[in-house]
Amino acid sequence: MSQNKKTTITVVLASSLLLAGCGLFGDEEKVGSQIDPPQDVSIVNDLDTDETDVNNEEMEDEEVSNQVSQRELYLLDRNGFVVSQTLALPKSDSPAKQALQYLVAGGPVEDLLPNGFRAVIPAGTEVDVNLLSNGTIVADFSSEFAEYLPEDELAILQAITWTLTQFDSVENVELRVNGHKQDVMPVNKTPITKGLSRANGINLEHDAIDIMNTRPVTLYYIGENNNGDTYYVPVTKRIKAENANNYEAIIDELINGPSSTSGLLSGFTNDVELLSEPKYENGLLTLDFNENIVGWSDNTISKEVIDTIVLTLTEQPGVDSVAITVNGEKDLMASDGTSLAEPVSRPEKVNTGRF
Repeated sequence: MSQNKKTTITVVLASSLLLAGCGLFGDEEKVGSQIDPPQDVSIVNDLDTDETDVNNEEMEDEEVSNQVSQRELYLLDRNGFVVSQTLALPKSDSPAKQALQYLVAGGPVEDLLPNGFRAVIPAGTEVDVNLLSNGTIVADFSSEFAEYLPEDELAILQAITWTLTQFDSVENVELRVNGHKQDVMPVNKTPITKGLSRANGINLEHDAIDIMNTRPVTLYYIGENNNGDTYYVPVTKRIKAENANNYEAIIDELINGPSSTSGLLSGFTNDVELLSEPKYENGLLTLDFNENIVGWSDNTISKEVIDTIVLTLTEQPGVDSVAITVNGEKDLMASDGTSLAEPVSRPEKVNTGRF
């Protein structure tokens, strides 16, 4: 989730998007059923799970069915990007543990993998999770966890981190192997002493070297599989830190598009530009573009362009929705027929086939 993950939002672009379940543990399945839990941590008892989170998960299960829940699994696409795919998993009393199990190659996820995607945790790895009282979740793996290719190391870290932090109760992730805390990853020795969070970024692009005067921003571009189906890919870049929330610089990065060697796409043309400084008020960000953002119709904007704008800007702290105008006019629609007369909010799930 973005930094706004605890905000309740209304979905405008999609016709029917499902609420995310937030309870991590249930009453029947107890923590540490396969791997002994670490002895030096304080574990939150199942009965202490936030009542709102539990109710949200029950609501989701009623809407989907009595048997499945929608979960975001971060998988590896054909270009090597870590990408969320929302899949229907069997209802579980321990959804956080289940989500990790579905990241294991050769496991139950194999029958659900979208075209061109693969799981990155080594086959045969057993997993367990323990939620601590400070918002950190301990992900504990069996020794098979170390049997991965060196080039997959960062993807494994990002897939685990972003999958587990989809739950509102989780802010940080700590990795253990057979109950032992890891200071570095097993193969390339990537440091993980301070734990993992979404602040570490995803699909990192390291063009900028001026760390002091830049800040990380996660933007969304368009990926495509072998069948021509598209999906949204988060990429963390560093941009100039001229102010705390430089929305104009973020839009400029979207318009400039992804690296030419990335295999990713942009829905923007180079002649698109903002006509005025973005306006922020009470969670709403208003953007006024020139007419070059519209497509074949005078008042129609590509759905992919709208999606990448909304996904990218709602990653910023405090931004809940985005209003888009062209030359100050609001009489617009997305190419799928959705009206843009009202602000557009971020969906709870990304890459569902419905967003």
